[in-house]
Amino acid sequence: MNRNLLACAVLGALGLASAAQATNLDSLIQAAKKEGQLTTIGLPHDWCGYGAMLADFKAKYGITVNELNPDAGSGDEIEAIKANKGNMGPQAPDVIDVGLSFGPQAKDAGLIQPYKVSTWNSIPKEAKDSDGFWYGDYYGVLAFEVNTDLIKQVPTDWKDLQKPAYRNAVALAGDPRVANQAISGVYAAGIGQGAKGAAQGADAGLKFFAQLNKNGNFVPVIGKAASLAQGTTPIIIRWDYNALADRDTLKGNPNVQVVVPKSGVLAGVYVQAISKYAPHPNAAKLWMEYLYSDAGQIGWLKGYCHPIRFNDLAAKKKIPADMLAKLPSPALYKKAVFPTLQDQETYKAAITKQWDGVVGSNVK
Repeated sequence: MNRNLLACAVLGALGLASAAQATNLDSLIQAAKKEGQLTTIGLPHDWCGYGAMLADFKAKYGITVNELNPDAGSGDEIEAIKANKGNMGPQAPDVIDVGLSFGPQAKDAGLIQPYKVSTWNSIPKEAKDSDGFWYGDYYGVLAFEVNTDLIKQVPTDWKDLQKPAYRNAVALAGDPRVANQAISGVYAAGIGQGAKGAAQGADAGLKFFAQLNKNGNFVPVIGKAASLAQGTTPIIIRWDYNALADRDTLKGNPNVQVVVPKSGVLAGVYVQAISKYAPHPNAAKLWMEYLYSDAGQIGWLKGYCHPIRFNDLAAKKKIPADMLAKLPSPALYKKAVFPTLQDQETYKAAITKQWDGVVGSNVK
């Protein structure tokens, strides 16, 4: 998805879906309550405001939420569906939240089922499967999250990370062999070197991290707020919304600066889907209705994620002014590159397959 497509992707007028698109909400609520449970996977409470949203959903509908492996990457979520096809127990996820390229992959593999939420018409066609198998939920850009109590000279671009000053300092926020955020981080580094196209970007990104590892700057630890604060990973390459949320959570202990690099600004869209084998299909549909309602979209915005219905909400003056004031300046996103689905498939395949051979660092 390029920048022009993204401009379209966050536009659209809110409309009511037809009866064929969404179940009557009252009936759906009753059916979901009868099931009594929703099983999620890969939703850390500090990611995109999910902690507050899960609590609100539980309080609103009285449905228990079983949270599997909050730190699961997109690939892990897909594998969890595969591994639990015939399992109606607590290890089978009902819903997934994965990187854009994983949506079509899951559809092609027959792992997800279609459902069109009642706000379907406000989700632009460029950000959803036309049959309702997956749909964009939010997006952000990759940034450097820096512990400035330890890092006094803050890096401003990708090339800076290779400097001796950042020895044993730089980490990814996931395993680049399975996690969309980490895969995207490698690709972003590649386009930050001036590489053009998905294949060249993946190759340049792998070489960048091979050199970073050779220099002793790369830390093979999955970067989180705790490792940032402890000093294990004082610089983390991660989505801006995660970094901004950490800054709020840590409250100056340590001080955190979030830097959008001068070049190689990569944007990423995540998507929602319901498992074809969901043990609680009605609870899953109700969760989708919640996420794509005004309240759900604003919940993501509170977590610094740009919800897919952002422009629609803004046009209708649904976003509180104080919330808008907390968001980074729009100027930071002008250089953002939105890769197409084909681009994502290309660089994802190259990075996941070649990481071990080119970089040779076991991230865990």
